[in-house]
Amino acid sequence: MIVIAHLSDIHIDGGQRSIGRTQAVMDHLEDLPYDLDAVLVTGDIADHALPAEYEQARRLLESRHPVLICPGNHDERAAFRQHLLGQPGSAAPVNQVYSATGFVIALCDSSVPGKDEGFLEDETLAWLEDVLAQAPAEVPVLVGFHHPPTPLQVPYVDGIRQFGAERLAALVGRHPNLAAFLCGHAHTSAATTFAGRPLLVAPGVVSTLRLPWERHAHPRDHVHLDQPPALAFHVLDDEGRLTTHYRCVND
Repeated sequence: MIVIAHLSDIHIDGGQRSIGRTQAVMDHLEDLPYDLDAVLVTGDIADHALPAEYEQARRLLESRHPVLICPGNHDERAAFRQHLLGQPGSAAPVNQVYSATGFVIALCDSSVPGKDEGFLEDETLAWLEDVLAQAPAEVPVLVGFHHPPTPLQVPYVDGIRQFGAERLAALVGRHPNLAAFLCGHAHTSAATTFAGRPLLVAPGVVSTLRLPWERHAHPRDHVHLDQPPALAFHVLDDEGRLTTHYRCVND
């Protein structure tokens, strides 16, 4: 059995609120009586893409479990690489692959410099196709990025989703070992499908989205700030079945 923790949208901004909520989630993971196979963080790490925010996030996200992080629309690629990943700064997409016993995670950079919506560059799609082709046919590949590639029925989020997603969907038929898509950005726990595969959205750590039918008393307030931080646990069993559990964490 493979267990992967999935969190997103920590938005470290130098304030104690974002720091405390992220620390609460990471403490929850560190206190588990179980070694996780991976911890996935799907973007919007630093709220303003400042070096100090990334350095704070790097300390907060340290773990005894393997931690994998991709950028979101609030992140800046060169600063993300340099101050969070400890790599030379570069404006190229931050694409990463993690191969372990029984699974592969391909993390794609869906950020578009200077914009809130997402898009996978041709370079990223070619990279992903190569990762999928090189993975053994019997090994499930989980593909992660920040922006959901399909509407979630929330106009505020859908307007800044990942566009050009038909190019991504075209990959699926060529690679049956692509098991699921994992993303963030929406600040809400959600589960749907994309190109015939599960699309699983991690809740936001820093805040929770108000759904359109929840906003009658708060028509212009898109987020709850008083809901607890949350995360997802994705479980791959020995038959390749994927199950997701969502958990709130007391902060």
